[in-house]
Amino acid sequence: MKKIKLFIVPALILSLCVIFPACQSLAKIADAGAQIAGATGVIDQNTANAISNTSKAAASAAETITPEQEYYIGRAVGANILSTYSLWNGNPALTRYVNNICNAITLNSPRPEIYVGYHVGLLDTDEINAFATSGGHIFVSRGLVASAKSEDALAGVIAHEIAHIQLQHSIKAIKTSRITQALLVTGTSAAGAYAGIDVNELTDIFNETVGEIVTTMVNNGYSQSQEFDADTAALSLLAGAGYNPSGLIDMLKELQKTQVEHPGGFNKTHPTPEKRLASAQKALSKLRVTDTSSYRQARFNAVR
Repeated sequence: MKKIKLFIVPALILSLCVIFPACQSLAKIADAGAQIAGATGVIDQNTANAISNTSKAAASAAETITPEQEYYIGRAVGANILSTYSLWNGNPALTRYVNNICNAITLNSPRPEIYVGYHVGLLDTDEINAFATSGGHIFVSRGLVASAKSEDALAGVIAHEIAHIQLQHSIKAIKTSRITQALLVTGTSAAGAYAGIDVNELTDIFNETVGEIVTTMVNNGYSQSQEFDADTAALSLLAGAGYNPSGLIDMLKELQKTQVEHPGGFNKTHPTPEKRLASAQKALSKLRVTDTSSYRQARFNAVR
């Protein structure tokens, strides 16, 4: 009965940490108390280690991710992407062009400045795809640029990726995983203590969480609801920068045409263009923006 009560303590610590941001101090107190109790024989050492490890995991779950951490997490994801795709430098003017579009959108956005800033890289592949990682890393494929029929359509894709960053979708995934992993550690630690196993060996997996999320993000993309949210936010970003928000609609229609010929890429990691179109058109109906896209068509044709 005493052991069962002790196993409730780690879960209680985690619950408090999720609710109260200042719980890292609570976790440290619980850690210190568990070690003292273990050393003095009040509880066995394995149970003390269980409480200690859970306290640390709970603190990590509640930890605020700083802009610097956000950047370096995103850079790790970017490195993963570049292990599959190569950067394309065949047209430096085009690279500058897409970065200028990005700058125009972010400058007029709710989050114009982030650690190290926003950067767009072109991927050397005919696949129609784009990625956004935390900290301002955006990748757009040559195939996607080729499928765009206007600057506003291309801006729609870039705005969608910027929206993922500004809505902190990858960071939210990491935070969720940290909490889930902390719960896993709670259960594992309790089981280890009960069985007399060294729980320090069982909790090493917690440190691998971010690496697992990197793989998940690149292979599976964001959730469907996050994709719809990014489209809605992208429409506002486009309007705020003076672009025609319907450029995103035009791009989705192009993706709809090519989804049979190009089943991978966007079609692998995003909801179907039909679903995205229905959601985006509903949000677009609330915006009123003068269409000035014709003024940008000449420079779009020139740089391509």
